[in-house]
Amino acid sequence: MEQYNNTVVEFILVGFTTDPVMQLVLFVIFLAVYALTVLGNSTLIVLICNDSRLHTPMYFFIGNLSFLDLGLSTVYTPKILVTCISEDKSISFVGCVAQFFFSAGLGYTECYLLAAMAYDRYVAISKPLLYSQAMPLKLCVFFVAASYLGGLINSVIITKDTFALTFCSDNVIDDFFCDIPPLVKLACGKKDSFQSVLFFLLTSNVIIPIVFILASYLFIISTILRIRSTQGRLKAFSTCSSHLISVTLYYGSILYIYARPRSSYSLDRDKIVSTFYTVVFPMLNPLIYSFRNKDVKEALNKLFK
Repeated sequence: MEQYNNTVVEFILVGFTTDPVMQLVLFVIFLAVYALTVLGNSTLIVLICNDSRLHTPMYFFIGNLSFLDLGLSTVYTPKILVTCISEDKSISFVGCVAQFFFSAGLGYTECYLLAAMAYDRYVAISKPLLYSQAMPLKLCVFFVAASYLGGLINSVIITKDTFALTFCSDNVIDDFFCDIPPLVKLACGKKDSFQSVLFFLLTSNVIIPIVFILASYLFIISTILRIRSTQGRLKAFSTCSSHLISVTLYYGSILYIYARPRSSYSLDRDKIVSTFYTVVFPMLNPLIYSFRNKDVKEALNKLFK
């Protein structure tokens, strides 16, 4: 950490409120959400591993998505719970770097993985009879490995540049975790050069995957329109509806936080949005991919029986 040359040795996380009663209420809510997140994602991973009917490319990606959601929620929620019930709101400089690094790595990996899942849905709809041959295990593993590698590389870049900023005497982070907007607000000097790095990472990790996803869905829509029966169209669309919901919720919240000009930042409002994609979204994913999913329901019944 000597390379960062900062006088700040720890940060203070303000959190959501200083009211003791509200802090207790938030503790119960976040604890319940985290418990559901762990239960839902762990159950989905176990089902995918144990049931041979779920050994398909789609569920291979969903299993990895659940693993990422488990990690992302674990990076944030335990510290949020401690902050809610403890008078000590501090996080060490090294702890802030670690939280920032792992959260960025997992978040960027999920961006790439959702793009790979869009290609998977395109292949499933355009080549249903050749789906297994067109999406072999080696290709699926390559997509997942490339997603993790891309997330790791970009996380190293953004972590290095963020904590290379010089933080002035103020060390109070007006948020519940170490994130870019509140950290940049504490920094003094060289913010313009950092904005160019942030724009590059936003383009490579969010804009490019979104363009890839949109292109995939243009081909998907074109394929669906060529299906003659209405029932066939609805069935084809239902296979990608869950992924569409995930993409809309995840990328929508990220773009809201990071793609706006600095003049429109509102940390109080951003706390609510960032809570959604860091804490709530990992809990919703198992519900999104299992609700009305016949294969998952049958695998769940088989597991309990």
